[in-house]
Amino acid sequence: MPVTATMKGPSAAFRLTTDMVSERDRVEVMREVYGRTVLKVDLDPLGPTRVDIKVRALPGLGIATGTCSEFRVHHSTSLIESDDLILLAALDGASVMKHRGREEAVGNGQALMMSGEEVGLNLIQPGGLRFVNMSFSLKQLSPLIGDPAQVLMRPLPAGSGAMRLLLDYVQSIQDAGDALTPEALHLATTHMFDLAALAMGATRDAAEIARGRGVRVARLRAIKADIVAHGGHGDLSAEDIARRHRLSARYVRKLFEGEGMSLSDFMLRQRLLRAHRMLSDPRHAGRSITAIAFEAGFNDLSHFNRAFRRCYDATPSDVRAAALKD
Repeated sequence: MPVTATMKGPSAAFRLTTDMVSERDRVEVMREVYGRTVLKVDLDPLGPTRVDIKVRALPGLGIATGTCSEFRVHHSTSLIESDDLILLAALDGASVMKHRGREEAVGNGQALMMSGEEVGLNLIQPGGLRFVNMSFSLKQLSPLIGDPAQVLMRPLPAGSGAMRLLLDYVQSIQDAGDALTPEALHLATTHMFDLAALAMGATRDAAEIARGRGVRVARLRAIKADIVAHGGHGDLSAEDIARRHRLSARYVRKLFEGEGMSLSDFMLRQRLLRAHRMLSDPRHAGRSITAIAFEAGFNDLSHFNRAFRRCYDATPSDVRAAALKD
């Protein structure tokens, strides 16, 4: 299911769900708007139509993530507009790809690369698909991977190595929504090209560059996103994080040290941010500061008060009072 990278601006993004469309018009809208206009494919539902997808276009790179029901997706000659390389990663569910005279099944935890300038067919199987779909500018990706033909229709594992880092990175970019600056988006695009090249088999020079600027950054970003998602909770340890990301706790700590901070300082900052948000929210006005500190992951109220004042140059009571006054 290719997604084109032809939308304008440094980052064009939107979400499309079938809940946004009446059931009567659902098939037509999915086929004409999402299929032919956005994806540049003929899209034919093979059962009840269900779609929930986030689309983002960056310079030279298109991203679509989400879920869809059973479809027949045909990239026909009349709809070919670019020579982009198209990556489909099946996170859950399965699809059968027919391209270049070959047929490959892409199931849970697998990915596959296709050419956007050639006819292809994608049959999403019953039960639907949760996927990450990316479209890379051939001009930008080719110098990193050598001969693009060598990576086409070659199953790639999505659950380990550079591919897993790439997919985690994509999800964090999607989750960030419009919060990223143009500079951050430019840097993120560079990292995603690096990781894609490593996952597909980068040239030696490109691999050295990517390992230096892409892999460490992507790993650190994924770990930070994990900690933020858990609010930096007090019972989250370096060993827990390392285990989830299949790294050593020592390596995780060194990633943070490379940015001039410690893992424990970053986790403390996340817990303080969580407490600050709750103290500033009138909906939590009836809760005691002790209860908020405990929920944010602090077991020692004295430690919480000292850390909070050092971080915000104000006491928790000051922050609560200022919020209630506004």
